[in-house]
Amino acid sequence: MTQIWDFMDVVGFEKRKRDHIELSMKSENQAIGFSGFDRVELEHEALPDLDFSEITLETSILGKKLKTPLYINSMTAGHKDAIALNAMMAEVCEARGWMMGVGSQRRQLEDSTKTTEWNALRKRAPNALIIGNIGIAQAIKAKPEDIQKLVESINAQALFIHLNALQECMQPEGTPEFKGGLKAIKKLTLKIKVPVIIKETGCGFSVKTLKNLKNTGIHAVDISGLGGTHWGRIEGARAERNSTQSNAAKTFENWGIGTIQSMLNALEISGEISGELSKTKTFQTWASGGVRTGLDAAKLLAMGAEAVGFAKPAMEEALKGRAALNDWMARIEYELKTAMFCTGSANIKKLKKANWTLRE
Repeated sequence: MTQIWDFMDVVGFEKRKRDHIELSMKSENQAIGFSGFDRVELEHEALPDLDFSEITLETSILGKKLKTPLYINSMTAGHKDAIALNAMMAEVCEARGWMMGVGSQRRQLEDSTKTTEWNALRKRAPNALIIGNIGIAQAIKAKPEDIQKLVESINAQALFIHLNALQECMQPEGTPEFKGGLKAIKKLTLKIKVPVIIKETGCGFSVKTLKNLKNTGIHAVDISGLGGTHWGRIEGARAERNSTQSNAAKTFENWGIGTIQSMLNALEISGEISGELSKTKTFQTWASGGVRTGLDAAKLLAMGAEAVGFAKPAMEEALKGRAALNDWMARIEYELKTAMFCTGSANIKKLKKANWTLRE
């Protein structure tokens, strides 16, 4: 579908997207303490048989060799500052070997004149591994060929389809219209020319939902569990004071499945916990949701995640500028390497075999 939005549509949409950035930086919109990272302990190796300088974060994801298994998750799009911000983050990701998911391309789907802006982003970071992004509500209604055009506009190596049921319920302009979602996902995996990755936006995944996603043809699921930015809280803050949605957002302020529990759910459907290997076609597990340090990333990788994503802390540094973002990314890499050194893991493959325990 292609249409040119009228002035009021544009003003309202852009304000919403700017509000999202501002509100996501506030501590009251973070579901602190629900991720579950404190439950996971990596076994310390007092005498690692390696030098710190030997440690490498190199890995292969989406058929491409990368310097790290880390990525900046999808966060912002649809307003005048978004393209420059996304382009800067993509440039730093390209230099450091991180992947990057762009913000929602919904506006481009509904207004093809925005394609040139996304083309400009790719020109700024021609070799970055960039992942496109569209919401499930739009994926259900749009033609696969139109979504393919979104992918092509940034020469994306994969496509995120984000699931945000709670956010859509609490958002004053929300579209909680998910009927036919699973069917749409199956259709897209057959039509889209890049791998499809299903991601939550901070509410995690149950075993039931993950089982339903088997045999759909998707490449991966980003579990994006509870513990970081909570979009129900953000939309409640945007809603009119004392409105139904504003009040309901308080009821659901801690809604979701924690990141570590979502990771355990993914392990269960793959058979890694029960010891019975899955007999149906499954997918890779990527992990995000309240990830704040390189140690958090190490825990998720040791548990079996193929890649680990950061959102709020990355945006916080990106808003300070390129140098701040680069320095923060370097710190995350150093923390991850430190965890690897202290578990005797010279590379990511060995980290995945490191011993970890779960405190109840």
